[in-house]
Amino acid sequence: MKEFKYVITDPEGVHARPAGLLVKKANEYTSAIKIGKGEKSADCKRIFGVMGLGVKKGEEVFMTAEGDDEDAAIAGLEAFIKENL
Repeated sequence: MKEFKYVITDPEGVHARPAGLLVKKANEYTSAIKIGKGEKSADCKRIFGVMGLGVKKGEEVFMTAEGDDEDAAIAGLEAFIKENL
């Protein structure tokens, strides 16, 4: 399992547009991918789970990937989040 953490810098937090793009990006991989904040986590391949976390600017999120392509998944998602959130 691979993991990384990131503090959200987008003034709007994780809102609909980037959340949808994040889900689309996560679905490019076969690994099980989770996103979480504090004690809560959600399947990163489901928009309602991602939006349900209610992540705001300045909050730290973590992402985990577990599966055959976990290295590529975590690298791709980390780059995506740093560019978009």
